[in-house]
Amino acid sequence: MKLLLLKVAQMQVPLLLAAALALAPPAAAEQKKSIGAFDAHYSLVPTLFLKPEIAARHGITRSRDRALLNVSILDGNEVPVQAQVTGLLKNLLGQEVRLEFRQVLDGPAVYYLAEVRHADREILRFLVDITTPDAANHRLEFMQTMYWEGR
Repeated sequence: MKLLLLKVAQMQVPLLLAAALALAPPAAAEQKKSIGAFDAHYSLVPTLFLKPEIAARHGITRSRDRALLNVSILDGNEVPVQAQVTGLLKNLLGQEVRLEFRQVLDGPAVYYLAEVRHADREILRFLVDITTPDAANHRLEFMQTMYWEGR
């Protein structure tokens, strides 16, 4: 847990997400993938981990069937950079839903948020396309089993 909190502080993630990550179970911990000269950091946390007033302030719906996908792009010096982030999620039946990312600037931090609606015990495949400041295109792919909180 201390390592996770230290990593969050190093990335200068805003309090909104730092609090969510600190309370998240290990499966929701931040992950990283190198994409060219940059690193894509991403995490997926249930929206119920956010305090109601914080979620309301940022227009996030708190519900047991929703999660928040956070993507941040850092350069080689671990400085946040702006990028173009789009995405898609697919379930095991092949149904697709476009991820609606919104850019959030908070001091030096730059991050991209998308709300994800899911069924209990649903396995989702995330396909996130990132265009980095050097105009290179990258794809971040991962699968996650989603659970309802309080079931």
